Amino acid sequence: MRILLSNDDGYFSPGITLLAERLAAVGDVTVVAPERDRSGASNSLTLDRPLTVRRAANGFWFVNGTPTDCVHLAVTGMLQALPDLVVSGINLGANMGDDTIYSGTVAAATEGFLLGLPSLAVSLASKEGKHLETAAQVAVRLVERLKRRPIGQPVLLNVNVPDVPEAELRGEEVTRLGRRHKAESVVRLATPRGETAFWIGPAGDAQDAGPGTDFYAVAQNRVSVTPLQVDLTFHAQIELVRRWMGQ
Repeated sequence: MRILLSNDDGYFSPGITLLAERLAAVGDVTVVAPERDRSGASNSLTLDRPLTVRRAANGFWFVNGTPTDCVHLAVTGMLQALPDLVVSGINLGANMGDDTIYSGTVAAATEGFLLGLPSLAVSLASKEGKHLETAAQVAVRLVERLKRRPIGQPVLLNVNVPDVPEAELRGEEVTRLGRRHKAESVVRLATPRGETAFWIGPAGDAQDAGPGTDFYAVAQNRVSVTPLQVDLTFHAQIELVRRWMGQ
């Protein structure tokens, strides 16, 4: 199995280094990741300049672009052989609920999915990153399962792993995305030049976090596995808008 590994924390992050080591036991791993932290880059492509690809001493490829750029370049021309699977992570911090819209980790996996490849986004649900090994082992098990039992169609799985020792995990759960409250207010500050600047505030607390959601599963020390889609059409409003348009 050929595995393309990327992330949004940068090619030097401990999460991607550990995951590359562990996935090497499952398949042939190629790492193509951003040259710096691109968290929050979402599904952005760089179209206003050429991109450079360089190789680090450890063999990882790094790109002066976004997570989406990395996967797009790798799949559409950089690699001599197409990967069988795209894995993104391990992200330091959860990507649950509304966070998935902004996440560069999820975006890298989404690009693989859009290009017709099964894809996983793997996040450790804590910024402390105490138990990266737990997330790595979960990712390996999921990849092994995909290798053993292919789902039969392109799939995009958003995986969030509690930051606990593996022995404390209480299994895996297929979930839906929850929802957060609105984000906290921006922080206003003054620059040394006397200009006003704003720091975007943190995400709000979870609002829709009941049973069945990713938030609930992780809070119960269960691995959350959420299948995602890219179709943003609000199908339930099509008839409403047609009537409003007089059609």
